[in-house]
Amino acid sequence: MRAAHRVLRAPLAALVSPGSGLAGFILGLSLAVQSSGAASGTNSSIQDTVRGIALRLSQRHSAEELNAFSTVRLLEELTPAEQRVLGGEHIRFEVDVPVVVTVLRDTAGDEPFWLRSRRFTPTGAILSVAKRRFEAWERLFPSGAIGLGVNSLAGSGEHYLVLVRAQQDGAPLRIDHLDPERLRVTEMAPGARPYADRDETLDEIPEAWRGWRLIQTLRQSRDEARLIGGFRETSHPSSRRPDQIVLTWSGDPRTTQAIQWRTAPSVGSGWVAYGKRAELNTVRPRRLRKVRAVTDTLVDGRLANDPIVHRHTAELRDLEPGTAYVYCVGDGSADGWSELAEFSTAPDGSSGFSFVYMGDPQNGFERWGTLARTAFRQRPDAAFYLLAGDLVNRGAERDDWDGLFANAAGILNRRPVVPALGNHDCQGGHPTLYLKQFALPRNGPPGLEAERAYAFHYANALLVVLDSNSEPGAQTAWLEAQLEGSKAKWKFVAYHHPAYSSAPNRDNVALREAWTPLFDRYQVDLALQGHDHAYLRTYPLKAGQRGSDAGDGTHYLVSVSGTKMYRQDARPYTEVGLTNVSTFQVIDIQRQGDRLVYRAYDVDGDLRDQLVIEK
Repeated sequence: MRAAHRVLRAPLAALVSPGSGLAGFILGLSLAVQSSGAASGTNSSIQDTVRGIALRLSQRHSAEELNAFSTVRLLEELTPAEQRVLGGEHIRFEVDVPVVVTVLRDTAGDEPFWLRSRRFTPTGAILSVAKRRFEAWERLFPSGAIGLGVNSLAGSGEHYLVLVRAQQDGAPLRIDHLDPERLRVTEMAPGARPYADRDETLDEIPEAWRGWRLIQTLRQSRDEARLIGGFRETSHPSSRRPDQIVLTWSGDPRTTQAIQWRTAPSVGSGWVAYGKRAELNTVRPRRLRKVRAVTDTLVDGRLANDPIVHRHTAELRDLEPGTAYVYCVGDGSADGWSELAEFSTAPDGSSGFSFVYMGDPQNGFERWGTLARTAFRQRPDAAFYLLAGDLVNRGAERDDWDGLFANAAGILNRRPVVPALGNHDCQGGHPTLYLKQFALPRNGPPGLEAERAYAFHYANALLVVLDSNSEPGAQTAWLEAQLEGSKAKWKFVAYHHPAYSSAPNRDNVALREAWTPLFDRYQVDLALQGHDHAYLRTYPLKAGQRGSDAGDGTHYLVSVSGTKMYRQDARPYTEVGLTNVSTFQVIDIQRQGDRLVYRAYDVDGDLRDQLVIEK
């Protein structure tokens, strides 16, 4: 069994006894974030505190009531400990001399609730950044640790900026122990970047501020503490019955099968019962082999009608290659099982097979579900479904995932999904829900978080899944090792941001320079991409130039399976380009594995593009 993922740290879980129920769980969570969050001094304390507040409020008020709160009304609901964390632990740093700290806040957003209570006063100075007005508030601090609060409780306005200068003119100043670690310090000057995670720069600054220290904040954390207007309700709440049953691989597809599903938190454990399909007529279902699942708690306190669910994950091992199995999932009780479903292990050795590839589902899940069901009806022989990133639009919001899984019902419980990580799946800066809802191979590049990139063989094909949200260069050595070490006849790579773009004004140069030379050297056949929301198939490309035939180079593909569409520019590498069409693609390895047929279909099952490669 793979290591269990955990949403809550051990101290939080330890506060809740198995029989304490939902009320006890919420009480334990709230107590933990009040005691440990205030002391941690990191962004995790903010996140834990916000999660605890949201959970508590969702038990007292409807989403409509919570979204109508004013900042004053919300503050009435917060404990003093919570106000201290939110008002002083969002950003922390240390200075070695007494300083003046200037907070520049976006006038289009709410005034941070802590500015006045912590004795910051407005100076009347204004800074313009990208057509937005930031007004200056300042306060004197002694040397030592300084903490600043969250940007907004209502999710409005750009993130504030921070200037620091020594109180004594000309005194040397050291700023260190920045928290979060991604914060940076630079000199305040024209051309300086106000945010550590954005490339925009300051065009003009007041002359009096030149030479001051600018702490570059994180724009992506501007809504980190949004507690007003951010409560939602899922259209697909959990229950005691298992749902969202999904197959993935975390091990060898020939001999393992990972199974994940969801229940309400009142279901404390999960089991998988399984057996060979060929034995179903002779083995009664109650005598199927059973494997216990790892059970995790997923918390989204902003889901007022379903804030806590249990996610169960089991891995079946020592399966036989090329064999059909039946299975069901449940809590182990006599009437707590799902209906029987079926999966097949990968063949042992070279043989023909097919799989479905789709770009970004992301938006319009009902329409996407129709497309996916068309693919399943048209090609029930497909071995797995590859999704090239942006599985959802808001990766940190569980109701978006609920919509995806609801519309994949009847498909992904019968065919494994092979996901790549998209930028929308990383909403908030980290793909927490993505990683906690899919059990994936943990064989990716050293130094990269497990399951963000991985590789596996299926029959006579190698499939390498890369993380284009992370530094491409940090994955090249591992990528080369996978490609060089494989004897597979067919080699596929999948990642989200295209090496050769489809949409206008997009070009992922760093990715292309890091990875495509390896695709050329090791004869990668297809690069399966997403992100650009317009269909593209390039000519076979080698060193950026068109190959002599279909097998001379890599074919770069961009697909969109959801309803969000972009325009498409004419590019010299485009062989086929389509706009405003959702497609699924079927890759067939035919005969004894020496012929590839690629076809793209629309939602009606009509053929829109095709390609044949012979080896």
